[in-house]
Amino acid sequence: MTPPVFWVDEVPRAGESVLVTGPEGRHAVTVTRLQVGESVVLGDGRGSRAEGTVSEVSGKDRLTVRAGRIQFVARPTPTVTIVQALPKAERSELAVDLMTEAGVDVIVPWQAARSIARWSGAKAAKGVDKWRATAATAAKQARRPWIPEVRDLSTTIDVRDLCARVHADGGVVAMLHEDGATAFAEVDFTGAAEVVLVIGPEGGLTDQEVADLSALGARSVVLGPEVLRTGAAGAVALGALGAVTDRWVRRR
Repeated sequence: MTPPVFWVDEVPRAGESVLVTGPEGRHAVTVTRLQVGESVVLGDGRGSRAEGTVSEVSGKDRLTVRAGRIQFVARPTPTVTIVQALPKAERSELAVDLMTEAGVDVIVPWQAARSIARWSGAKAAKGVDKWRATAATAAKQARRPWIPEVRDLSTTIDVRDLCARVHADGGVVAMLHEDGATAFAEVDFTGAAEVVLVIGPEGGLTDQEVADLSALGARSVVLGPEVLRTGAAGAVALGALGAVTDRWVRRR
């Protein structure tokens, strides 16, 4: 069986031991039911990870792991940021889960004009916290060395600033749109250090949003003949991007 992955604040050096406790320790002891001598992988979510062996289990949420081989995995290139318009509540966390498993680096929750979900104040903070927790869990399930960064809720002004900055730096900004003028496969990602994919809500991007972002260098792009739900579009786009760049080159 493939050793399970658990997050720690800091990956220990080879030969050192670390105590895994809290939610991660509880899951390891009560759900995974790890025993002394079993193998695990410890990661910090920032590229570092260690193969380890359980040396002690105590209580319901505490186990000690002795680290063996240490590894650092660099982020794949280009870096991919997905600006995700807030989906309906029941699809919100699914979108984050799928994007994380597909390899997104940064997720920007966006209060778009046609977003059915409306976040503000405490609700926005709670929503972002849920997205971050979902990203961490999905990254662990996918055995990713990096947990995607989930930023605070963004306004359209914030999204405009992001797209303008990436375009000015030589990156690629693509708006996924069913009436896009360019096929995704025709976009040239060569040499781009950063890619931004903008995904609208269930009702789609407004004409004004498309016009505003186009004026800042974004390209209106269509993935294929089918119209994708907003919760699935990010993962599909990441898959397409992986096929036309070297992001899917396996890094050991």
